[in-house]
Amino acid sequence: MSEQDRRIRILVAKPGLDGHDRGAKVIAAAFRDAGFEVIYTGLHQTPEMIAAAAVQEDVDVVAMSVLSGAHMTLFPRVRELLDDEGLEHVLLTGGGIIPADDAEQLAPIGVGRIFGPGTTTVEAVAYIREWFAQREEPY
Repeated sequence: MSEQDRRIRILVAKPGLDGHDRGAKVIAAAFRDAGFEVIYTGLHQTPEMIAAAAVQEDVDVVAMSVLSGAHMTLFPRVRELLDDEGLEHVLLTGGGIIPADDAEQLAPIGVGRIFGPGTTTVEAVAYIREWFAQREEPY
């Protein structure tokens, strides 16, 4: 199923205690402007809340904004919970202050591209579109 057949559904999530959500709001707006259907969770979400929202909203992508330094805990936990719910097909991606070495360690457990400071919204939109187009079969 192509993007033309239906809109890509993205959950933008802000986990943990970090209260800085400007970047999450900027990327949510960019995704909306690109034609994606966007659900924003708001601040202070637990991994369990994020996974539950992904199930409830039937999303294609979960994009997390993590600035707190807890990315090596939060991304694996959300991936585990998504997988437990049968959402292995959902892309888990995100951004924040995440060192490249940590992003490389997250990739083998099923975390997609991590976007750092300075990444353009155009890059993030292109990545989501490319991922969606390359899925072998719709779920």
